[in-house]
Amino acid sequence: MLKSELAGYMEIFHCGEQYAAVSRELEMAFGIKGAELRALINALRRDGVPICSNEKGYFYAETDAELLRTIRHMSSRIAGISGAIRGLKKARTRFDPGQTSLPMGGGDDL
Repeated sequence: MLKSELAGYMEIFHCGEQYAAVSRELEMAFGIKGAELRALINALRRDGVPICSNEKGYFYAETDAELLRTIRHMSSRIAGISGAIRGLKKARTRFDPGQTSLPMGGGDDL
């Protein structure tokens, strides 16, 4: 129920990026914490509700361009997170002292 209330509220009061609402405003309006708000926004987006975000806050998309900017921003975040995951996987080697590593040149210098 809260999900549909949030979607309706966003569409009526925060339609278009010029009417973006900061997280704190929405948290107070719905009596929820930030993590719950983010989960609701994520669920709405998965359901196809056009909730966008930018540095000013969350808003209901008024144009396709607003949706595309949000999609591009989210895609760049995914790329950054993927890079961080790759780096952390590389770092795991320091926690496995028993792991044997072979020379990259084919192992002839053993």
